[in-house]
Amino acid sequence: MTDTPAPQPPLQPAPIRRPSLRFMFSHPAHVIALGFGSGLSPIAPGTVGTLWAWLAFIVMRPSLTDGHWALLLGAGTLVGWWACTVTARHMAVADPGAIVWDEILAFWLVLWLVTPAGLLGQAVAFALFRVFDAVKPGPVAWADERFKGRRGEPPGWRQGWGILFDDVVAALCTLLVIALWRWVA
Repeated sequence: MTDTPAPQPPLQPAPIRRPSLRFMFSHPAHVIALGFGSGLSPIAPGTVGTLWAWLAFIVMRPSLTDGHWALLLGAGTLVGWWACTVTARHMAVADPGAIVWDEILAFWLVLWLVTPAGLLGQAVAFALFRVFDAVKPGPVAWADERFKGRRGEPPGWRQGWGILFDDVVAALCTLLVIALWRWVA
């Protein structure tokens, strides 16, 4: 009787730390998850993605009703969950910094709910959201850790949801601070 070696698990692809334009255009999910290119920024992709969201909001706002925004955010969450999951799998990283759809969607929520805030109010919302997203105090840190995978585990639907979830919590924290500020003022 001969000994046959046990089957080896498939090798994990090497993580992609800095995606390229070629990577982005290789799959429709990548285009969405990478914020239509804003996530390719070599410096502060989350901030660049949030700025892209702000510009897109200003452009789209005049032609969208509240119902349209609600549909856009709902569909954007479902499509974004898929896009973020697929892109994280293809990059072999659980929560790549280049994925900025989470910032875009969450900041659209903030802007939609603070409107009719003027430019100054939107700038305050931007600054608060970026602080909550980058520093991850309290509930945002909890949300960020809630859906992390185990070490060496390939990214899956759980991690894809987690990519979106902590930014939604950051958006809710931003909205809470703005509401308290308005209430006190």
